[in-house]
Amino acid sequence: MLDYGLNEEQLMIRDLTRKISLEKVLPVREELDEKGEFPHEIMKVFAESDVCGLYIPEEYGGTGLGELAFCLATEEISRICGGVGVTFAASALGAAPILLFGSDEQKKKYLPDIASGKKLAAFGLTEANAGSDAAGMETTARKEGDHYVLNGTKQWITNGGEAEIYAVIAITDKKKGSRGATAFIVEKGTPGFDFGKKENKMGIRCSATRELVFQDCKIPKENVIAKEGMGFIVAMKTLDMTRPGIGAQAVGIAQGALDEAIKYAKQRVQFGKPIITLQAIQHMLADMATQIEAARALVYSVARAIDNGVKSFTKEAAMCKLMASDTAMRVTTDAVQILGGYGYMKEYPVEKMMRDAKITQIYEGTNQIQRNQIGLGLIKESARK
Repeated sequence: MLDYGLNEEQLMIRDLTRKISLEKVLPVREELDEKGEFPHEIMKVFAESDVCGLYIPEEYGGTGLGELAFCLATEEISRICGGVGVTFAASALGAAPILLFGSDEQKKKYLPDIASGKKLAAFGLTEANAGSDAAGMETTARKEGDHYVLNGTKQWITNGGEAEIYAVIAITDKKKGSRGATAFIVEKGTPGFDFGKKENKMGIRCSATRELVFQDCKIPKENVIAKEGMGFIVAMKTLDMTRPGIGAQAVGIAQGALDEAIKYAKQRVQFGKPIITLQAIQHMLADMATQIEAARALVYSVARAIDNGVKSFTKEAAMCKLMASDTAMRVTTDAVQILGGYGYMKEYPVEKMMRDAKITQIYEGTNQIQRNQIGLGLIKESARK
């Protein structure tokens, strides 16, 4: 793998998260997956290692190393376990609306605890009837004096119930459509804010996925992010910022599957020789490795552009998520094929990686939606020429 011109700090983050993942995640990943157990102790180790605030500026308690450093960490964790990887990354998703649009007071109040790993964050956008159609959400926020009163539910929220800080999008004026949505900061423990059961998922099973339930939940007006009516913009800009992280997660899962496939192919003997000497297997591994490297290069390139201050990257962020997640699904499927019957057994990690890979094509916007975003971006670019 190329070094991609990573600087000393970025290499240190990559190596540190790799070390933690091998020492702390690898020994328990099968058990975490089997039991669907949230990785509390592992998240404490990440907090103690000062990697929870990579993307948060130093003035708000982070290390200020940026998007690429965050993607490197997410990739390395996901290389061992996609469930732990998304638990780590989803806190950044929840923090992004505050980081991008929050007031200085909001940033000072909430970001230091997220950066230190003392508190996790989560993002509440999806609903039962509003997935890709975010403008169709039904959760409402009604202004009453100094407060807003939230009612409704959010579905399939990563870190739901475990996070202490939630960025939630609700409708404040239904007549205005997408311009009638507003973003709020909601703290765990607020009266009227509760959680549904922990979902029993196909993959990323150790991560917590729950429904958020709001019943006459009073939120002070100071917890509005940006201003009333900007919720849809907050949500879309947040997803632009975080989709490269999903790309990094997918690259990590795919790389982990390739690692296992190569290891197995070197050990498995058929017809008197290791199967890695067979051209058919070599060609499969070659395609897997090439696809991973291409996805990694795209993710790193877009992350570096974000760090360099590029203003518009909606299309490229969608490309990251699309290419990397499709790659993860192909690579993990091929890894199972290379391992044959063993690949289908839970004793071998590639079946878990295949299950984990699937969700990367779905959350933070399905890959069909990513193609829509890319197509719209191309139309806009052509109109400017």
